[in-house]
Amino acid sequence: MQKKSFRGGVHIKDEKDLSKDKPIKDHFPKGDIIYLMNQHIGAPAVPCVAAGDRVLVGQRIADPDGFVSVPVFSSVSGTVKSVGGHECYNGDTALAVTVVNDGKYEQIEDFVHYRDYTQMTKQQIIDAIRDAGIIGMGGAGFPTHVKLSVKPDKKIDYVICNGAECEPYITCDYRLMLERASLAALGMKIVLSLFDGAVGIFGIEANKPDGIAKVAEACKDEKNISVVPLKKKYPQGGERVMITALTKRRINSKMLPADAGCIVLNFSTMTAIAEAVAYNKPLIHRIVTVTGDAVNEPSNFDVLIGTNIAELVDAAGGFKCEPEKIIFGGPMMGAAVYTLDVPVNKATSCILLLKKNMSVPEPHECIRCGRCLTVCPEHLMPIKLKNTADAGDYGEFEKLNGLECIGCGCCTYICPAKRRLSQSITAAKQFILAEKKKKAAVKK
Repeated sequence: MQKKSFRGGVHIKDEKDLSKDKPIKDHFPKGDIIYLMNQHIGAPAVPCVAAGDRVLVGQRIADPDGFVSVPVFSSVSGTVKSVGGHECYNGDTALAVTVVNDGKYEQIEDFVHYRDYTQMTKQQIIDAIRDAGIIGMGGAGFPTHVKLSVKPDKKIDYVICNGAECEPYITCDYRLMLERASLAALGMKIVLSLFDGAVGIFGIEANKPDGIAKVAEACKDEKNISVVPLKKKYPQGGERVMITALTKRRINSKMLPADAGCIVLNFSTMTAIAEAVAYNKPLIHRIVTVTGDAVNEPSNFDVLIGTNIAELVDAAGGFKCEPEKIIFGGPMMGAAVYTLDVPVNKATSCILLLKKNMSVPEPHECIRCGRCLTVCPEHLMPIKLKNTADAGDYGEFEKLNGLECIGCGCCTYICPAKRRLSQSITAAKQFILAEKKKKAAVKK
């Protein structure tokens, strides 16, 4: 089958050999478990337990605060130590529930049991996904039930499972393909049951042939589900470029995928949907890759939400040497951090530990080579956007469609003059969107 792709993008050494052949290992935490209330986009969850309360595995410890919000569940049994502020990886402070893990893992009654999703209504399925606390697990963190609650006037033609995993180093979804493909196939069938006439597509980069084969085998009896190989190119896993590559349809910043007749879900999210709907299991665990040249044993772990990340690094053999750079996520769109003393949350896909800081030389003047234009998947003019952003000319920035930038970093990566293009564009975009939000609030 011909590999699908999009115009633009860059070819990056994927560095996945460090961890791609390491089977998923269960990790059971030893220390306190910390559940952040802001693990998702939208309103933070509201704790429904207090210090001194005993909690069990699968017990709801925080309720959603509105439609764009999800509950949080305990992944261990133990006693609530505190409900209060805790530091996040970006330095902010968020409300959190801290539980002293007793190591017994006692479960609530009827914690996991099979149920026939074919006997459930569409609303019951969406409610089950909401009540399980599922969000986009590829990093975005958007509540999944909101994404699936499509307006009646929107016809969904495609349900796309994003298995590109195009960021270097990360292999958590790849290992799921090899070890739990049938669970993802079940998740796809469940989501397809919500949209009459829709077809399912697993889009997987061609550098994962064994993953493609495993998923294809899991879906072989499903006439309305196909597995499509994608050209290995970054940012092939971006939602917009994934839609374009697989359907030839396009969306912009003012549109949702549903406006183009598409629903896009991450591979990990698809397996979580299967567990939630078919087995009544809330989102209390996820697969996390710990990798990089500064860790002794790059690994893929099945981790309980709330586990301390420093503990997870120790489980991977600890530091080979003191890392100069720590990144949560991948090197292109991940976040550089200064501490490992933070918990795994629902959107934590990778802990990247690097010997070298990946610092680049000081930028030079633009040499007008045009490379940034050729690689931009949104067909923008990055150098012009940077110039207007640095000048604070936000009106011109918007006229040049700067709000369409997806922040992939291809322009910065390819620039021979080492101009910090993506950084300036992203900062301007964030400022403009924040100002628009303030004005909208005033009008209300």
